[in-house]
Amino acid sequence: MDIELARTFLEILRCRSFSAAAESLHVTQTTVTMRMRKLEERLGCRLLARSRGGVTMTADGERFAEHALQLVQLWESAQRELPLPRGIRRVLTLGGELSLWEPLLTRWLHTLRDTLPSLAVRIEVGEREALHERLTHGGLDAALVHQADYWPSLQVELLREERLVMVRTRGSGSSAPYLYVDWGEVFRREHDAALPQYASPVIAVNLGPLALHYLLNHSGMGYFRLSVVQPYLRQGLLERVPEMPEFSYPVYLVHPRERRAPGLEEAIDLLYRQVQGAA
Repeated sequence: MDIELARTFLEILRCRSFSAAAESLHVTQTTVTMRMRKLEERLGCRLLARSRGGVTMTADGERFAEHALQLVQLWESAQRELPLPRGIRRVLTLGGELSLWEPLLTRWLHTLRDTLPSLAVRIEVGEREALHERLTHGGLDAALVHQADYWPSLQVELLREERLVMVRTRGSGSSAPYLYVDWGEVFRREHDAALPQYASPVIAVNLGPLALHYLLNHSGMGYFRLSVVQPYLRQGLLERVPEMPEFSYPVYLVHPRERRAPGLEEAIDLLYRQVQGAA
């Protein structure tokens, strides 16, 4: 199928208008209309219904929308990866949540490049939901997440159990202002149950690296991943807050159950060795 037909269909859905889609795609409205007519003829069904209120999808259109998105994503992925750079035989596209880029995802990338020089690596950092969508549609070969969605097509493996511990700037004492770091739905529920006095903080951040940067430059305390704050604890910049609960923060490796990209098994094996060596 002509990828432009699928791309035009998706743009019409986004704009809810043939004329707006034409403007966005830098083509005439006649071209957009002809593409849609050609697409519907090839599929043998009506995809869109036009009215004064705009454009709506038929039942067949709703079904095709998912396939159209996959077609465009796979085509764009192929365009990014080909041709292969000189000396490269395989390509892996790996993803991870933003909070996992340091140190886990960064070390994995370094290990792959040092150990498998003929492997090209693409790294994508994003939200958990988007990463799972990319895995399902073939845009990612594997991803690291803190909360896994157990979809039938995905293999979920517990990679490690991290701990969230409360730390504070050294010398700030119990009067240090509390910085609430949002580590996800499970953490929010357990945190608010165990520490109701901190459930309504003055400062709240949903990005761990940003929160840590703030803490290191201002007086305060909050929950952070032990593996990340350990160097600052050793340097004396931070200290553990005594008699405060710890929270579990697991890391999962997720990859397609059936489709295995060349080189993925080796990459996963290196990741597990890396995690075991850091334990």
